[in-house]
Amino acid sequence: MDIIEILFTVGFWAATLRIATPLIFGTLGELICERAGVLNLGIEGIMTMGAMAGWMWVYQGGDLYSGLVFAAFIGALFGLLHSGFAVYLGLSQHVAGIGITLLASSLSYFVFRMLLPNATTPPKITPFRNLDIPLLSDIPFLGPALFQQTFMTYLAFAAIIFVWYVLHRTPLGLAVRMVGENPMAAEAQGINVLAVRTGAVMAGSALMSVGGSFLTMSAFDAFYFGMINGRGWICVALVIFASWKPGKALLGALLFAGIDAWQVRVQQLPGVTIPYQFFLMAPYVLSILAMIMVSRKALYPKALLVPFRRGERS
Repeated sequence: MDIIEILFTVGFWAATLRIATPLIFGTLGELICERAGVLNLGIEGIMTMGAMAGWMWVYQGGDLYSGLVFAAFIGALFGLLHSGFAVYLGLSQHVAGIGITLLASSLSYFVFRMLLPNATTPPKITPFRNLDIPLLSDIPFLGPALFQQTFMTYLAFAAIIFVWYVLHRTPLGLAVRMVGENPMAAEAQGINVLAVRTGAVMAGSALMSVGGSFLTMSAFDAFYFGMINGRGWICVALVIFASWKPGKALLGALLFAGIDAWQVRVQQLPGVTIPYQFFLMAPYVLSILAMIMVSRKALYPKALLVPFRRGERS
């Protein structure tokens, strides 16, 4: 097998979907925040906390589905905290987001050690199992690749459709986009800009947290330090690549995941003499190049990073 034949294997495409799943959740969450005019750089920490919270819920006796709800709830709380600083107080969204990342990451490690002080190796849970969709999973090639995934992967694809529908086909979505483009006009129409932005950040943070929980409740069966490994920052970049559109967010997540799945398999080919560090950085380098090419024509929300204060006119 050579580096091109890898692209035509079932394992490659199945792995691509698995790797893309947390990126889809995180990118959708960040996209919702930014469409409302708020940059949420707390995503890395929120995903870490979601990974720990969902896993810990199940480890302490809860079921997997309620673990997802708990992870989303914890993420929403951090979104509320971020909104307090960035939306209501109008502080720097960059600084507030970095602070949330540091707080959430450190708190997740602290809670883990506090609840499991004697754990020398990461305890394990029973994660989501792959679901075989009747008839569809029997389709040659496509069946094992697309229709033998876990519940959370299917949930991620459903989330794309749901977010697109809400943003572009409902009054709520119009309000979210309006406060991200022209909050003064939204206020003139009787929309509570602060409340809409807060709700968007909380909803987006909940999705980020669910993305983190995928790693401990579906991809793996344990929580360990550093497992998010920069996925949150990749999601921030993918939002730009996607031009703040849910459909293109899926494309960006699959692109990064595909390159990542490809480099893992290339490293295992016999006779490969290229240093493995080159393959490790390939997904990030190619994603940056793709983002640069696409973002030059991207139309970002006009009120992104601009604090809103009632009654002020620019």
